[in-house]
Amino acid sequence: MAIQTRSESITTPDGSFSAHLVLPESGSGPGILLLQEIFGVNEYLTAVADRLAGLGYVVLAPDLFWRIEPDSPLGQTDEAMGIAFERVGRFDFEVGVTDAGLALDHLRGLTEVTGGAAVVGFCLGGTLAFAVAVASDPDAAVSYYGSGVADALGGAGEVSCPVLFHFGNDDAFIPNEQPDAIEAAFAGREDVVLHRYDAGHAFDNHLAPQFSDPPAAAEAWARTTTFLADQLG
Repeated sequence: MAIQTRSESITTPDGSFSAHLVLPESGSGPGILLLQEIFGVNEYLTAVADRLAGLGYVVLAPDLFWRIEPDSPLGQTDEAMGIAFERVGRFDFEVGVTDAGLALDHLRGLTEVTGGAAVVGFCLGGTLAFAVAVASDPDAAVSYYGSGVADALGGAGEVSCPVLFHFGNDDAFIPNEQPDAIEAAFAGREDVVLHRYDAGHAFDNHLAPQFSDPPAAAEAWARTTTFLADQLG
């Protein structure tokens, strides 16, 4: 059968929020919790979900801005960038981490999920993926250019799963001192790996020409898929 999609509803003490679910052709597989950039669950993120489902994973992408503007994904325009930054300014990060943890629990409870469940995030989602690894129990985590990771290293000792980090050497939003700090915090942890690329921020986003860097994206994606296969089978 072909890749299938549907909407899931995740319950919290404050209400429910939606999540985009993509099933692989097999109909089942390990789970991936996919966490959004500042633009929400937009065309780029659903394309990443399709990529992962094409590899055999059950992918859940929750709408973590639901408390601000539910189900309102943004494009990659300059106007959208301004709206996205305004939403981030209103985003309660700790509550978002809790919501992401509930989404991970929901994913694991799906009958289609067999085996483990990892978290993968980009930009804001890269920071959230690390925070979920600190606060919850994913089987693995992949963090792409999370600008808040270095500020959250006080929780590094709580991370029990393997983690893969990706950063660009020319990221205007993340000075190189931040990846340096992350490497230092996990020195001696062979299951935590950080890779750097000659690229800027959001280099994986093929729909944002101001950011996209195809060579870096391809290299990072190859490492991500190998890492997920090693951790989830």
